Amino acid sequence: MACLALGIFCTAPDAATTAGADGASVALSEAERAWLAASGPVTMCVDPDWEPFERIDETGRHVGIAADLLRLVATRLGIDIVLYPTADWDESLAASKAGHCRILSFLNRSPERERWLVFTAPIFRDQNIVITREEHPYIGDLHGVSGETVALPRGTMVEERLRRLYPNLHIITTGSEPEAVEMVSERLADMTIRSLIVAAYAIRKEGLFNLKIAGQVPELTNELRVGVLAGEPMLRDILDKGIATITAQEREAISNRHVAVQIQRGIDYRLVWQVGAAAAILLLLALYWNRKLARMNRELVRLSTTDPLTGLFNRIKVDDFLEDELSRARRTGRPFGVIMLDLDHFKAINDQRGHQLGDAVLVEVAALLRAGQGEGGVAGRWGGEEFILVCPGADLAETAMRAEALRATIAAHDFSVGTCTGSFGVAACLPGDRVEDIVRRADGALYEAKHAGRNRVCGAAGAAGRARDRAVG
Repeated sequence: MACLALGIFCTAPDAATTAGADGASVALSEAERAWLAASGPVTMCVDPDWEPFERIDETGRHVGIAADLLRLVATRLGIDIVLYPTADWDESLAASKAGHCRILSFLNRSPERERWLVFTAPIFRDQNIVITREEHPYIGDLHGVSGETVALPRGTMVEERLRRLYPNLHIITTGSEPEAVEMVSERLADMTIRSLIVAAYAIRKEGLFNLKIAGQVPELTNELRVGVLAGEPMLRDILDKGIATITAQEREAISNRHVAVQIQRGIDYRLVWQVGAAAAILLLLALYWNRKLARMNRELVRLSTTDPLTGLFNRIKVDDFLEDELSRARRTGRPFGVIMLDLDHFKAINDQRGHQLGDAVLVEVAALLRAGQGEGGVAGRWGGEEFILVCPGADLAETAMRAEALRATIAAHDFSVGTCTGSFGVAACLPGDRVEDIVRRADGALYEAKHAGRNRVCGAAGAAGRARDRAVG
């Protein structure tokens, strides 16, 4: 089977390639360069029909958001990535398992896939949203929806996790994402869960104007990564270096190039005069749809950055801010800290007092975090009852002090359900850190606080300093 160099030229799998070598801008170690030279071209399998993320076009080229991002990574690393064409995603998975392609381009990490793959840091993040018909009310929390039907493509990560997280919903499986959306449009299902990017693309392309975005599902955020064969961890580490150079602005520009909702203009005024009243009606319809598209575009922008319930930044926006802070820390040496907060016994509030009061508590906590985030700080909802606060310029000790102040503020606040407390985990940026490392340490410290009795602050700064950091809490 022929291979295609990332949209550049065609060659056999074992042939030498030269794509992007002149544009290398990421420093690799001598060992990494020697390993790349010895290992040959990096063969890649993709999903050939997943617009606008990626597809294989009529000329055999890999195109879409994933293709543009990976082309950027390949150019900056000066490595050769060649496409191993397949007919569908199932064939791509089979080819990967058989070792025909060394990487899979754009996928979520899952326990099943970790059996034969290791994963890079996320190359792109995209939240999943709830799509309903226009008349359906807004959905603040899927836990509060009972007995409604959700159409989902079978065998996906979303279907697997939705069944586990929301047993209150009735799931209808379909053969494809377009089929799931069509069922909602034709009133055969109440809703579907789709990627924000894919939904925006489909609504524009397919003209599904009887549908709307009715909410989002923070627990199901897509963290799309490159999957690398488990036997090649050095290749994963090399790709991570290239991925780390991609800025939030570059990701946004690439995404907008493929999926931005654009209003097409261009009226034949001669036809207007010729057809008179009929043209006037068409013009009014065009204005109506244009306004609808503009409103949808504004809503997509809002949903892409904020949590609809609390108004805080969502996980995707916080991740972008963390990447920017990490880049700044590497350039200037300025520290920054991360605070993870989880409300104590929050499930009991939902179970005993109802989800509406539970939502009210989340909104009140968000207001307290916003007031206490400090200059330059960014507060966000991480998912469920878990929040995150990024503290630019703060080392571990100062981050812990801010966390303790917030802990005391929440414990003293008179909530609509009475007293609530939170457990806090803090971490600070260390040399060589990735965003995942800092968040993982803060999350681990949060669970230490939970296990130590809740309503307290625990800190972490890596394995070597863990014993010292426990003293923070």
